[in-house]
Amino acid sequence: MASAFVVALLGAESTGKTTLAAQLRDALAAEGHRVAVVWEYLREFCVDAGRTPHKEEQAGIAAEQARRIEAARADHDIVIADTAALMVAVYSELVFADPSLYAAAAAAQRGVDLTLLTALDIPWQADGLQREGPHVQGPVDALLRAALQREGLAYAVVAGSGPQRLASAMQAVRHAMRVPSIEDEAAGNPRWEWICERCGDAGCERHFLPR
Repeated sequence: MASAFVVALLGAESTGKTTLAAQLRDALAAEGHRVAVVWEYLREFCVDAGRTPHKEEQAGIAAEQARRIEAARADHDIVIADTAALMVAVYSELVFADPSLYAAAAAAQRGVDLTLLTALDIPWQADGLQREGPHVQGPVDALLRAALQREGLAYAVVAGSGPQRLASAMQAVRHAMRVPSIEDEAAGNPRWEWICERCGDAGCERHFLPR
């Protein structure tokens, strides 16, 4: 049995990843796909522990997120990951000045079929233990884009609010899931992918973000 198509949602805190994961699940399930959502393990950890993680706990959290994504592949057509190990690596660098998690996180991200990056274009909302404030969104976004660019990991930006955000994500999913034609394979272009030398520059996107 072929493994599932995995969509990973990455982005700074309060950029709508959890809401979008649920919306994508519902939209894709309505099309007849067997869809699983792998929720953010960090959120579960914080609720259970009653605190945010310590430095030495970050690697285990990243590994568990990656493990859950892989486990969900077995009996679904599509897996929506409400974050991935790469986000844990980014926060480890930001909070603990520890870049050691990037290698394993990037390796896990290469097993993802589509990476969606949520834009910084919706209002920040408080969310208990995890969210520090809107001031961390820019630094997190910058570190995440730098990591994706450094590792050569392609991604599509998801922007807009409400139905616009879902439509943006669904467009990227449909492009990425398109079955390659014989002509595509012959041309060496088996699947839609987007990355360029300015993919790490959030300002480059502002001309097409919804206003």
